Amino acid sequence: MSSLSGHPYLIMNGLGNRFVVIDLRENPIIIDGDTARKIADPKTGPGCDQVITLEHRKDYDGIFMGIWNADGDEVGACGNASRCVGWLLMEELKLNDVTFATASGPLHASRIGDKRIAVDMGEPKFHWRDIPLAEQMDDTRFVDIKLGPIDNPVLWGPSTVNVGNPHCVFFVDDVAAHAIEKFGPMIEHHPLFPERANVSIAQVTSKHAIRLRVWERGAGITMACGTAACAALVCAYRRRLTARKATITLDGGDLAIEWREEDNHIIMTGPISLDAEGQFGNDF
Repeated sequence: MSSLSGHPYLIMNGLGNRFVVIDLRENPIIIDGDTARKIADPKTGPGCDQVITLEHRKDYDGIFMGIWNADGDEVGACGNASRCVGWLLMEELKLNDVTFATASGPLHASRIGDKRIAVDMGEPKFHWRDIPLAEQMDDTRFVDIKLGPIDNPVLWGPSTVNVGNPHCVFFVDDVAAHAIEKFGPMIEHHPLFPERANVSIAQVTSKHAIRLRVWERGAGITMACGTAACAALVCAYRRRLTARKATITLDGGDLAIEWREEDNHIIMTGPISLDAEGQFGNDF
């Protein structure tokens, strides 16, 4: 395996969700879990929530976006990083829209304004096998998970969905009243989720607004999670809590999410930022 020593990288973020982006198209270095963890840990690398690569991969058409969580697991989707990659490719190719590949399927990104990008995240999956869940659930709008005393649970009946990765969304009256940093890891590793899950608490403040906090699978609490925002909107609509279009307010800022009726696709719109450039040291 070639070394990353001296290889350039970019630091980008979407609403504070921090990424190290590495272009490997001309230098096909293999990133493994150990390397991703080293990059993501601020004690040993630049530090980030996710490591993102641009690659040419066998069995995928065009440019492939690789995604590693901070714990070193490679995953199929990251909404905020998709906006960052879309912007980079549009800048490079001098285009206003671009399509690229991910492990969860192709994504199409469009330029909406100055560093404001919309991404077609595709169709959400609600069947229990597709999320996936470890046992059959006929109605994934309300899943049998409870936190707290069995006769008076603090949280119960979350919705589940796959938006490129598995999500578990609890609807609450006040997100500030719940310590997601305490129960997030427990639900992430709940036996019902064989591939673990991203865990969210969502407070519907109007038919067109949701306040959201997220514990990301393999990363912990992050300032924002694009796929979680998509998951919150579609789950809220299925429970008749919101319209098909809403502003999702995360710790890092706002995303506009629309679940289009005509094709069942989710459109996520929000800002991106290019924060810094760097080079890997000799220990990589």
